[in-house]
Amino acid sequence: MRNLRLVLSYDGTDFHGWQIQPDAVTIQGALTEVAQDILGEKVVIYGSGRTDSGAHALAQVANFNINSNIPTRNLHRALNRYLPPSIRVHKTDEVPLDFHSRYKAISKTYQYNVWNKEICPPFLCRYVYHYTFPLNLELISQAASLFEGEFDFISFSASKKTKNNYGLEGQNTFRKIHRSRFHYKGDSLPLVYEVQGSGFLHHMVRNMVGTLLEVGRLKLKPDDITRILSLKKRSEAGPTVAAKGLALASVEY
Repeated sequence: MRNLRLVLSYDGTDFHGWQIQPDAVTIQGALTEVAQDILGEKVVIYGSGRTDSGAHALAQVANFNINSNIPTRNLHRALNRYLPPSIRVHKTDEVPLDFHSRYKAISKTYQYNVWNKEICPPFLCRYVYHYTFPLNLELISQAASLFEGEFDFISFSASKKTKNNYGLEGQNTFRKIHRSRFHYKGDSLPLVYEVQGSGFLHHMVRNMVGTLLEVGRLKLKPDDITRILSLKKRSEAGPTVAAKGLALASVEY
C-alpha cells in the first residue's frame, strides 16, 4: 500500500465545488475518475477541505492510497494528460501512510479578489468579484485586522446550525485567525483579501469579505467587527459575496 499526495490548482467556474455529488461535475469527481482509469483500481481521494461551487484553488492538497507500483513521475504526467485543462496537478509525491491531507493540516490560507472599478476586464471576470462602489481602503484594513485572534465565528457562518468542511452539524464554531489583511497593489490589479486560519466555517471567508466591504462603503465602522463577533448573529454581518472571487491559496502542515 502506498500513500500519494497531490498539490493541484483549478479554475472552479464550471464545477460544483470540490466534493463528489450525484449528477454534478466536481473537482474530486473528475480527479477520482481519471486516477481510477489510469491505475485500474478503486481510489478514494481525500482533500484538505471543500471549496465552494465556483471557487478556485491555487494549491489544494489531496492524498489517496494505491496498490499500484506506478512511478509518481509517470502518474503525474498521466493525470495532467487526461484531466481537463481547468485542473492541473503541480506536484505528485509519495508520503508516509499516516499522512492525511485534511487531518494533518495546521492552517489554510485563502485569498479573495475584488475588482473595484467601473469596468471589469473580461479575462479577469471569472476570478474576481466586481464591486463598483467607492471604498475607503484604510478603514477596510483597520477592520480586517480585528479578525485576528481566536473567536466564535458563528456570525460569519452560513447559518446558525453551520456545517463544517465535511458537512457535520453542531461543531465548535471557534476558529483562530493568524493573519487577516486587505492588500492594495495598484490600479491595474484587484484588491486582495488574504486570511490564514486554523480552519474556516461554511461561507466564512465570503461573509467576512462582505462585511469588510460594508465597512469600506461606510455602512459599518471598523469596530463593528468586534461587536458582530460578540453578538453571534449571522444577520448582523454583511452579505455573502460571490464564490468566484475566492481561492484556496495554500495549506500549511
